[in-house]
Amino acid sequence: MEAERRGRTDGLGSVIRRHRRWAPVVVLVLLCAIIAMVNPRFIDPFNLVRLLNAAAIPTVLVMGATFVILMGSIDLSVEGVLAVSAVLASAMVANNFTSADFGLWAVPAGILLGLAIGGVNGVAHVTLRIPSFMTTLGIGFVAVGVATAILQGDTVRISDKGFRALSLERILGIPAGVWIAVAAVLVALFIQERTRMGRWLYAIGGDEATARQAGVPIERTRVMAFAVAGAFSGLAGVMAAAQLGQGHALMGQGRLFVTITAVVVGGTALSGGVGSVLNSVVGVLIVVVLFNGMVLMGLPPFAQQGVQGLLIIAAVAMALDRSRLSFVK
Repeated sequence: MEAERRGRTDGLGSVIRRHRRWAPVVVLVLLCAIIAMVNPRFIDPFNLVRLLNAAAIPTVLVMGATFVILMGSIDLSVEGVLAVSAVLASAMVANNFTSADFGLWAVPAGILLGLAIGGVNGVAHVTLRIPSFMTTLGIGFVAVGVATAILQGDTVRISDKGFRALSLERILGIPAGVWIAVAAVLVALFIQERTRMGRWLYAIGGDEATARQAGVPIERTRVMAFAVAGAFSGLAGVMAAAQLGQGHALMGQGRLFVTITAVVVGGTALSGGVGSVLNSVVGVLIVVVLFNGMVLMGLPPFAQQGVQGLLIIAAVAMALDRSRLSFVK
C-alpha cells in the first residue's frame, strides 16, 4: 500500500513538474482577461501598441539576463551597462554635448561597449572567483560612475532624427523598437537552441560538477555568457537613448528590478538549468501588463509597489522545484 501511495504521489509530482512551464502563460492569459473585464480600455489597439512599446527594452535586457541565470549566476550590472552605453550612443550622434555625428554607427558602438563590460564581468568573476552578484554589482556601479564623470551630471540631448527613428519610426503600425526587440529574441533563441554555448549553459546550471567531467569549458562559457548579456544590455541602452532622445548616467534606474522579476516570473529558476528566453518574454509581458493594468485600475503608487513585491515572491515560489532542494538557505 505504501509503495502504491508513493507511486501515485510521484506520478502527480511528475505531472505538476511537466506542466509547470505553462504556468506563466496561464497567468498572462488570466491577467489580461481580468484587467480587460475591469477596464475595457485595456484591449484598445492604442493601448496594446503602448504595451508592446513598453515591453521592447525590458525584452532585450532579459535575453542576456536569462543566459546568466540559466548558469545559476546573476548579473546586477544591467543598469550601469545600459546607462553608459546610452551615454556613448548619445554622444556619438548629433547632440548638444559633443561635435560628433557618426549616425547609426552609434548602435554597434553601444553594443560593443556593453559586450566589453560584460566580458569584464565574466573575467573578474571567473579569475578572481568572486560571486557573480558581487562582481556585477560592483562593475555596474563603476559604469554609472564613469557615465557620471564623463557628463559631470549633465544630459546629452539628441538631435539626430535618423537615430531617433530607431524608436519613433513605425513599421506596420508597430514602433521600430518592438521589431528590434523581436530580432533580439530571435538571436537569443538561436544562441540557446543552435549553439554549443546554449547547451553548455543548461549543463552548468543543472550540475556544474557533472558538466565539468563531461568536458564542458565552464570558465569560458561563463565569460561568454556575461559578455553576451552585456551586449544585450548595450543594445537596450542604445534603444533607451533613441526612445528618450537623450543620454544620462541615471537612465538605467529601475531596470534591474523589472529585468530580474521578468526572468523569474517567466519560470527561469534562479538555481539554474531550467527556463528559456521564450519563458522570459512571457515574464516581461506579465510584468508590463500588470503595471499597465494597475494604472488603468487607478491603484495608488504604494499599492503598485506592494503588488510588485508579492509578484516576485509568488513567482519564485512557483518556479522552484522543491523535489530538487534538500535545503534552502
